[in-house]
Amino acid sequence: MSATLMEVTATMIFMIAILHTFSTHIFKVLAHKYPQHGSVLHLLGEVEVVFGLWAIVFIILFLVLQGKAEATSYIGNLRFTEPLFVFVIMTIAASKPILEFSLNCITNLSRVLPINPAISFFFVTLSFTPLLGSLITEPAAMTLSALILKEHFYSQQISNKLKYATIGTLFVNISIGGVLTPFAAPPILMVAEKWDWNLAFTLSTFGWRAALAVFINSFLLTVLFKNELKLIKKIKLPEIKMPASIILIHLSLLIAVIVFAHEHLLFIGVFIIFLGLATTYSQYQNKLIIREAFLVSLFLSGLVILSGQQTWWLQPVFSQLSVNAIYYSATLLTAVIDNAALTYLGSLVEGLSDQFKYALAAGAVTGGGLTVIANAPNPAGYSILSKSFDQHHISALYLFLSATPPTICAVICFKII
Repeated sequence: MSATLMEVTATMIFMIAILHTFSTHIFKVLAHKYPQHGSVLHLLGEVEVVFGLWAIVFIILFLVLQGKAEATSYIGNLRFTEPLFVFVIMTIAASKPILEFSLNCITNLSRVLPINPAISFFFVTLSFTPLLGSLITEPAAMTLSALILKEHFYSQQISNKLKYATIGTLFVNISIGGVLTPFAAPPILMVAEKWDWNLAFTLSTFGWRAALAVFINSFLLTVLFKNELKLIKKIKLPEIKMPASIILIHLSLLIAVIVFAHEHLLFIGVFIIFLGLATTYSQYQNKLIIREAFLVSLFLSGLVILSGQQTWWLQPVFSQLSVNAIYYSATLLTAVIDNAALTYLGSLVEGLSDQFKYALAAGAVTGGGLTVIANAPNPAGYSILSKSFDQHHISALYLFLSATPPTICAVICFKII
């Protein structure tokens, strides 16, 4: 299949963007070395900015090489509903009432288990919270889990082995824990409408496998480090004082956004109501994660713009791969390419079988914990927990190694069982 000038240009920029994702730490080092340019260099060091930045470069080149009419026609035919949806639902799901409701569920569930409180709280945080991400979205679940782990476990004198084993398991569980619904995990969200994957489908196809893998991973980690967890000072479980009416209203708005997930005018209208409520009752809110939600939305928007010109090489490549090959390839490639990018690229190829679609999406979420860039919520967890590690740095190698066992468990659940 021959490629046009803009298709080749888009592919080259796409490759540069991928290389940029592995070079973000260099810009952060340069930001400290050259503080006069610190703001720009810090921005270039944000993983989520990469695809949006290079998408802007591509649009400029499109304007120069093809003219205004062609460029605006291309952008106008793209669909940005999913990036907008991610921005809205992330902001609402990470609001204080929703997070406190989620924390209340976790706290009450941990009290029910007739075991050591620290062990119980640890197990529930690593198992129930990632699955809760299927409702409150993966980024919100990652934020909540990381904050709990930082305050109650990483703040104490635990070993580096436990720290790395925990963050590796957390990243894997978050990646697979959001697939019970079609709107919470970016790699599923980006293809759900085109492939007609509704709630019933994701629950029956992905849901039970994800839940099984999450609970096995959490159980094995808890058992492996149970002796160290027993030594943790007594955990005081948080008391929730948020009015029930405020929580109920926020849950209703969250559900409304989910119901109107494919109608951007309607869910943006719900978002405006939420902003008015958050402003009026600011005493019940923390600072909204507008910046974080925008960055993830920018990442997905850039992905949509650049990926729209990749079918010229994707079609022949995908046509040569078997179902098994695409599953394992997607699992490994996710370590170097964000899993939402993989599934979205796959959705551009016509004529894929249902088995092929499942293998691509399942492989993408399976490998979502292997690196920081593998899954969109991972940078949020990294930023919260990194300060608890030596030199405020999480080793990419140790993260990969610690995430490998839970990833293998996910492979067994998604592919072999």
